[in-house]
Amino acid sequence: MTSVLRSYCKIGFFCKNLTIIRTLTHFQSFVTKEISLKSPEIDFDYLCDPKNIDSIRNNVKNRKGVGSIDKVVELYKRLRGQKQNTPMCATIYQDLLQEANEIPNLTDLRVPIGDESHASEVAYHGHKKIFSFKPKSVVTLGEDLGILRTWNQGLSTGPRTYYFLGALARMEQALIRFTVQRLLTKGFTLISVPDLIHPKIIEACGFKTTGERTQVYRLNFNRHGNICLAGTAEMSLAAYFMQQNLELENLPKKVAAVSRCYRAETSTEQEEKGIYRVHQFTKVEMFGVSENNVDKSNSLLDEFVTIQKELFADLGLHFRILDMPTQELGAPAYRKYDIETWMPNKEFYGEISSASNCTDYQTRRLHIKYKDKENSLLHCHTVNGTACAVPRMVMAIMENNQNKDGTVNIPEALQPIMKYQKMITRQDSCFKTHWIKTLK
Repeated sequence: MTSVLRSYCKIGFFCKNLTIIRTLTHFQSFVTKEISLKSPEIDFDYLCDPKNIDSIRNNVKNRKGVGSIDKVVELYKRLRGQKQNTPMCATIYQDLLQEANEIPNLTDLRVPIGDESHASEVAYHGHKKIFSFKPKSVVTLGEDLGILRTWNQGLSTGPRTYYFLGALARMEQALIRFTVQRLLTKGFTLISVPDLIHPKIIEACGFKTTGERTQVYRLNFNRHGNICLAGTAEMSLAAYFMQQNLELENLPKKVAAVSRCYRAETSTEQEEKGIYRVHQFTKVEMFGVSENNVDKSNSLLDEFVTIQKELFADLGLHFRILDMPTQELGAPAYRKYDIETWMPNKEFYGEISSASNCTDYQTRRLHIKYKDKENSLLHCHTVNGTACAVPRMVMAIMENNQNKDGTVNIPEALQPIMKYQKMITRQDSCFKTHWIKTLK
C-alpha cells in the first residue's frame, strides 16, 4: 500500500480497491503543457492515515493554520469511491492535489511553537559596539561619503532601489568574492543560475506566486509567457536538480550561486527603510541535497549554519542565532534558523541570513530522488542557507565600523580583496551629482 500511494501522483490515482489506474492523458497534458513538470508525489499514505490526522491538524494550526487535512481526507475518500477514467475522477484528483499542496511540512519537535516573539536564541557571538557618538545610518554614511544613493530613484528605477558607487561597489564585489572563496574551500560547487524561472518551480519550492501577499514579480504574459523573476537562487538551484535520480555515493551535494534577487516587498517599518528591504539585490546562496534521513539533512543544516557563523564572525559582526518558531517557517521548512546582527543606528537586530531544512517537501514536488543501498527509489532532502545578502551585510558593516568623522573602517577579511584599503573616506567618492527636476 505504501509504494502504491507514494507513486500516486507520479503514475496515476487510485480507486476504491486501491489498484493503480492510468492518469488521464489529456488532463496531464493540460496541467503541464507549459513546462515538463509532473504532478507532485504527495505522501498520501502518511497524510490519510487516521493515526496521523490529529498531529497533522495540530501542525497546521501551529503554522498559521494554512491547509486543511480534513478536506484532504474527504477528497481522498471521494476519489476512492469514483469509477476510473471519468471526468469527475480527474476533477477530484486535481482538487485533492491542490488541498494536499497546502499542507505544510512536518515540524521538528525542538522548534518553538508560536509567532516570532517565541523565537529561541541558540547562539550569540560578540558584543554590541559601544560608540562615543550617535552612530549614523548606512544611508547617511553612504551619502555623506558619496558612495551610496537612495534618493530620486523614482525618476530612474523606482522606490526601494539603490546605487552603490566607488568604494561601496568594490565592497560589494569583495563580499561576494570573500564568500565564494570560503564556500569553495568547504566543498561547494559554484553554479551560475538564470534569473527567469517558471512559476511552477517557485510554487514547488513552497513560495506563492499569486495573491495579494506574493513577493514574486511576473513578466508580461502576452509578451514573455508564464515567467517570473527569481526571488532567490534557491529556486533555480532546486530546479537544476529536478526530475533527476542522483547517486547515493554522491550525496550530499553542496552547490552555491551568486545571483540577483527580485522581490516585490513592501514595509512601513522605520527600521526597514534605506537598503534593508529592497526590490532587487545580490545574494550568495547555499543549497544542499542529502539522503532521505532527517539526521543527515539536519547535519547538513548544522554545517550551513556553522559556515554562516564563520563568515560573519570573520567580518567582525556581532550576531545572534535564533531557532525560529512554527509561524515563521513558511510551508516548506522543517526547521529554520535566522541570524540577526546588531544595527546600531536604529538599535535593532536585523536579519542578515537564514538557513532551512526542507526535508522532502521540495523534492516530492520537483521529483529529486536517489536509490538507497536496498535499491529503493527515495526522495532526497534539501537544505538552503544565505551566505551573503549584500545590502544587509553592507548596512551592518558600514554602521558597525563607522568613525566619529564619518569614515568607515573596512573589515580586515575584505582588505586583501580591496587592494589592502583600510578605510573608506570622502576621497573614495566617484563624483557628485545634483538632480534638477524640470516641468514641461
